[in-house]
Amino acid sequence: MCILAIEADIKLAVSLKKGLEEWSFQTMVALESDAALKVIELNEVELIILDAHLHDINGFELCRQIKATNDHIPLIMLSSEGSLESKLSSFDAGADDFLVIPFEFSELLARIQVHRKRSQQVANPTTTSQLRVADLILDLRKKTVVRAGQQIDITSRELALLEYFLRHRGAVISRNEIAENVWDSPNGMHTNLIDVYVHALRKKIDKNFSRKLIHTRVGIGYIMLDQ
Repeated sequence: MCILAIEADIKLAVSLKKGLEEWSFQTMVALESDAALKVIELNEVELIILDAHLHDINGFELCRQIKATNDHIPLIMLSSEGSLESKLSSFDAGADDFLVIPFEFSELLARIQVHRKRSQQVANPTTTSQLRVADLILDLRKKTVVRAGQQIDITSRELALLEYFLRHRGAVISRNEIAENVWDSPNGMHTNLIDVYVHALRKKIDKNFSRKLIHTRVGIGYIMLDQ
C-alpha cells in the first residue's frame, strides 16, 4: 500500500515515514501543498495522511483540492485541535477520518487497516453494487445516489453513512454504532457531530420527498424505513 504523509512538522513527518515503513507500507512525505499534489499526480497513492496546519495552505483547503479529483483516496486528517468545530471542518472538507495529535501510532495503524479493507471491498465487491430502499438507489461502484430519478450530490462521508443505514434498514441504529462503524471511532465522537451529519443527509434524501426514509427514535438513535 502506498501512503502519502503531508506533514509540516519535519520531526513528525520523519517519524511517520519510519513507523509506516516498519510495517511494510511504501511511504512518501511532502512538507507543502505543491509537492503533495505533484506526488499524487505522478504516483498511485492509496491513502493520504494530511496535517490540518500546513505552512503554505490551510489543510482543509488542500483536502478539498485533493478530493475534488481523487475522491476515491481515503484521507486521514491530523490536527492538534480536537474540538467539534475542527472535526466538522475536516469532514466538511472531505476527510474520511480524523486523529488528534498526539496520538498512539497503533491507533493510526488501525485506522489505516480499516480504510485499506474498505478500499479492497470496493475494488472487489462480493455483493451487488447497488443498494435500494423505496425509490432511492445507492450505486457503490459509481458512488452515486438517485432518488425518484433525481441525482443527489453527496459527500464521501454522507455516502458512508447512507450505506450503513441501507445495510441495516429496519433496525434502530444508535449513535455509538454509527461512531464505531462509519467513523471508526467508538470513543472519540461527539453525538452532536453525528446528529449534524444525519441532519445533512436527511436534507438531501428526504426533505423534498413526501415519503421520509430516515426516522429518529428519541433517546435511542435512528432507523431507516421503506414505508
